[in-house]
This record gives sequence, C-alpha cells and structure tokens, in this order.
Amino acid sequence: MSLKPIVTEKAVMMIEAQNVLTFETDRRKTKELIKKEVEEVFEVKVDKVRTLVRGNKKYAYVKLNEKFPAIDVATKLGLM
Repeated sequence: MSLKPIVTEKAVMMIEAQNVLTFETDRRKTKELIKKEVEEVFEVKVDKVRTLVRGNKKYAYVKLNEKFPAIDVATKLGLM
C-alpha cells in the first residue's frame, strides 16, 4: 500500500467532523487510483478525493460515504 495515513490533530478532527481520512501518497498517483486503492484495501465506498501537493509530497483527503464511518477505518489502522 502506497498510502501512508496522517495522524495530526487536524487529521483526527477531520475524521470525527467530516468523515475524511488523510493520507500521504505518491505524487504520480491520480485521484482515481487513490480512490480505487482506498476502496479495495478498507472495503469502503469513497465519495470524493481531494489532493494537495506541498513541497515534494502529495496529500490525499478521502471523503468516505456516510454509511462507512471514517472513525471505524481509523480504529482498524490504529490511529484512534
């Protein structure tokens, strides 16, 4: 898996408030590839993927469908 979960105060607040998971990923990855990987690995439905390139890193903000709480995925990952 080339997605590395981010665990900052802001990322945890986004999990709780907006059902959004934050990952650091490869700069060459497209939103479609990120969406597919998250759906396959965590067995969830993704509504939207936003990306941010800062410096030499790319961050993906993955909004999950409301039927799949991000907090459950975060707990599986050991973030919570």
